[in-house]
Amino acid sequence: MIEPFVDAAWVRANPGVILADTRCYLDGRSTREAYDAGHLPGAVYVDLDGYLAAEPSLAEGRHPLPTPEAFAAGLSAAGIGDGATVVAYDDAGGVMAARLVWLLRALGESAALLDGPLGPLDETGTVVPAPATFTPRPWPAGRLASIDEAAAGAVPVIDARPAERFRGENETVDPRAGHIPGAVSVPCRENVSDGALLPRATLRARFEQAGLRPGEDFIAYCGSGVTACHDLLSSEHAGFPGGRLYPGSWSQYAATDRPAATGA
Repeated sequence: MIEPFVDAAWVRANPGVILADTRCYLDGRSTREAYDAGHLPGAVYVDLDGYLAAEPSLAEGRHPLPTPEAFAAGLSAAGIGDGATVVAYDDAGGVMAARLVWLLRALGESAALLDGPLGPLDETGTVVPAPATFTPRPWPAGRLASIDEAAAGAVPVIDARPAERFRGENETVDPRAGHIPGAVSVPCRENVSDGALLPRATLRARFEQAGLRPGEDFIAYCGSGVTACHDLLSSEHAGFPGGRLYPGSWSQYAATDRPAATGA
């Protein structure tokens, strides 16, 4: 298993790597059009909404996990097969592409986020992927947390959303504002500065302050189970492996009558 973050030099030194363009926009822009207009040379297109999530619902949230069969079919179509090494990127510091990387790593596959500035997205059109087969397999229960486990507070729970959404000050997406009582705010976008991941020691201090301890269980969530994957990858890089994803995240929790907290 490779490290959860690699840089462009690592990619150049490993020519068999599959680059995956996993951009995702919440404002209605087409990711396919963005990919066709310009992507890193050789990168294949991976549609987050199409391959990495099931249909949204109040019961399961805005980005439920895809079925293993849908995930496998999407990756196969993108030229990603069993045993491939995948390096994913987006244009948001990796917080969207982290979903693909975390899902692959949870299944024991070799995947990482591209760390550092993207460089020019100067290849246009669609890269035709080589034929590949990704075998469907169940999502490992030990890497996931339920809404009951996230609400119980038995282990540290970190919230990857921007701090103002955690505090309940600016909620425009989900049914209610606030956060799961007892959760600690660790905004995933603050894991990155100027397009590069923060130094390992800085990340370690950041997650220690949130209550994480090496070798101990914790749960990460966000708005819909996508950007929380960046906190999971960053914490693993900093020495806190084994965190679990709450896939429904705030979009599921906020649609219930469970208590919500606001403020810092």
